[in-house]
Amino acid sequence: MTSLDLARAVIFVGMFLLISGPVHECAHAFVAWKLGDGTAKLFGRVSLDPVRHFDPVGGGLLAFSVIIGALVHSPYGFGWAKPTPVNPYNLRGRYADSMVAAAGPLSNLALAAVFAIGFRILWADGAVPTNTSPLNMLELVFSTGILLNVILMVFNFIPISPLDGSHVLFDLLDPRTSQDVRNFMSQYGLMLLVVVILFGGTVIYQVVAPIANFLAGVPLWG
Repeated sequence: MTSLDLARAVIFVGMFLLISGPVHECAHAFVAWKLGDGTAKLFGRVSLDPVRHFDPVGGGLLAFSVIIGALVHSPYGFGWAKPTPVNPYNLRGRYADSMVAAAGPLSNLALAAVFAIGFRILWADGAVPTNTSPLNMLELVFSTGILLNVILMVFNFIPISPLDGSHVLFDLLDPRTSQDVRNFMSQYGLMLLVVVILFGGTVIYQVVAPIANFLAGVPLWG
């Protein structure tokens, strides 16, 4: 593990726990509240406070997997924030459930765009994403912010339970088909998700890289 690998790993974990995860879950909670379900608000989840969204198991797994990844020069891993409680029966509107679900990944896309602005400004001044100077370290934070948030958006939009994309899929299907898919996902969704995590990284990255490169304005990821 090089010092750059370690820096990327620390930034990745810190950014997820302090920014990306809380924003994602707060977006779910806020949209659910506005569409009629105050469950998450009752639990104090309409907040950007990282403590309110921290999941010890998900956060611990993320830190462990990222450090393991850094040992092979790929400091990216898997984890989660505390799931936002939503009661779909309180929501108003035909597509309210999918709107609540989509709010999380779309908030990550918005974050990626914000980090991209900072990245482009520093890139124009000659900064590069390394740990060789304070300015370059800040550029590394911005580049990691772009990639992390695009990964979160793409991954969470996969239509497999319990990911956000499954709620969008259920809303788009006719009621009978939706119920059949729900029943299938309740039995095999977790198994499918494990398969995707273990073997689908390359495919996911092929979707993530062009989006991240587009936002950054330079081909950093291939």
